[in-house]
Amino acid sequence: MTIRVLLADDQAMIRASLRIILEDQPDITVVAEAGDGVEAIEQARRTRPDVCLVDIQMPRLDGIEVARALADAPPRVVMVTTFDLDEYVYGALRCGAAGFVLKDAGPILLVEAVRAAYSGDALISPTITLRLLRHLADRGARAKARMPAQPLTARETEIVQAIARGRTNQEIADELFISLSTVKGYVSGIMAKLGVRSRVKIVAWAWESRMTGTG
Repeated sequence: MTIRVLLADDQAMIRASLRIILEDQPDITVVAEAGDGVEAIEQARRTRPDVCLVDIQMPRLDGIEVARALADAPPRVVMVTTFDLDEYVYGALRCGAAGFVLKDAGPILLVEAVRAAYSGDALISPTITLRLLRHLADRGARAKARMPAQPLTARETEIVQAIARGRTNQEIADELFISLSTVKGYVSGIMAKLGVRSRVKIVAWAWESRMTGTG
């Protein structure tokens, strides 16, 4: 099955580079491009891609507004930025972005981020995640976490902490010696209890709840 991708970046050269990287993969095709946030939303609603790669800083509407506008739409939004401590990143995650990758992270990570988003997972580098959370904690930006509908079990708490460290479902399965399908079941249950729709929002909730070990 081919993963259909929309590229949104105000620099044509960046879009061209991303297109070359992605379309070199047999399972990925770029179906549309956009040079600003308004165009990104319009193109996403018109072409209905599976994944949108969206630059955080764009004219007219930034990536956060794009992620917010598409939160209930089919495409999953992966944020792309030049800075790993961009002050917009936490807002993007709160708006339902399905991943966060640096422009200079390299082709392999970029492709993995697209595939992860398509499969319902999310790719955020553990290093980026922890540095971001520490940065925001130092600024006193920590919000108050919403209590889950039902208390998390010990195993669910363990998995939340692993997700907050940037672990993928497969890595969690390997670390806890359980099957991948079991991990997916736990993640679905955790989302239901927290009232969230993406694992990235699990990271945000873990950070607000001081479950990340970042201070």
